Amino acid sequence: MEIYQLRTFVTVAQQGHLTQAAELLHLSQPAVTAQIKALEEEFGVSLFERYSGGVQLTEAGKLILPDAEQILGQARSLLYRAKALQNQPKGKVRIGTIGVPARLKLGPWLSLLRESYPLLTVQTTHGISVGILNEVRKKILDGGFYLGRNPYQNVSTVPLREIGFCVALPPSMAPELINADWKTLGAAPWLGLSQYTSLSDISQELWRSQNIAPKLVGEFDEEATLLELIKSGMGIAILAERTAHRYAADGSIVLWRNGEVAISALLQFIYSSDREHDPMLAMLTKTLRATWGLEVPHDS
Repeated sequence: MEIYQLRTFVTVAQQGHLTQAAELLHLSQPAVTAQIKALEEEFGVSLFERYSGGVQLTEAGKLILPDAEQILGQARSLLYRAKALQNQPKGKVRIGTIGVPARLKLGPWLSLLRESYPLLTVQTTHGISVGILNEVRKKILDGGFYLGRNPYQNVSTVPLREIGFCVALPPSMAPELINADWKTLGAAPWLGLSQYTSLSDISQELWRSQNIAPKLVGEFDEEATLLELIKSGMGIAILAERTAHRYAADGSIVLWRNGEVAISALLQFIYSSDREHDPMLAMLTKTLRATWGLEVPHDS
């Protein structure tokens, strides 16, 4: 059974006449007759009854006709869909992510990107901010998320939102530190941070602004690790506001001054400046801005 045979069957059924159907299909009458006969042999039933004025559907033909029309409709839809994809942009985009995916609105963004550009393939790489920044500069990544101040002029950014950070305390240290001044906090043990994390830069900026130089315990590079070490009583550290409040709610950590924001840092999407007019980057930033409810530039 072929699509063209079903098209012939439906046309003959609609016209009620082999000659008229042949004219519409731009076929000879013998060709139409042969296609109908081939279908009847494959189905094992007669589709039409012949009479002097033309043809009419048999009872079997009447039952088969709606299915044939549905298949032809689906075939047309498939063809239209395929033609619509001909001009769709295609390729692979590589995106660097940091921290918690929900904080980046990663799911809604990639879903919108997929809906808008179905032939794009997305590959994500999870890392820390400085690593993402370096891979964007080297063009290993097409773009990525970065937390903190962008130190490079050849890296463009889409500012997303300010993220507040709270000072998180182990429950064992809470009695003496929960309302402490900065001098007292500076004398407490702080968890050390890898120089490659944005959290390190943000912490150092906080310490400078408060004129403290804490004694550091270890060197760590993930927020999840910091959280577990705070819980264990090893030291204090800053955590993103939402994360801090979530874990403070179950009592596993305590927040300094009831969760007062100690410092904020800008979450942004970064990409190489020399790709400012790259259509692929325009697709990424346009959908990203839409996901975050940001104004989309008119030339995007």
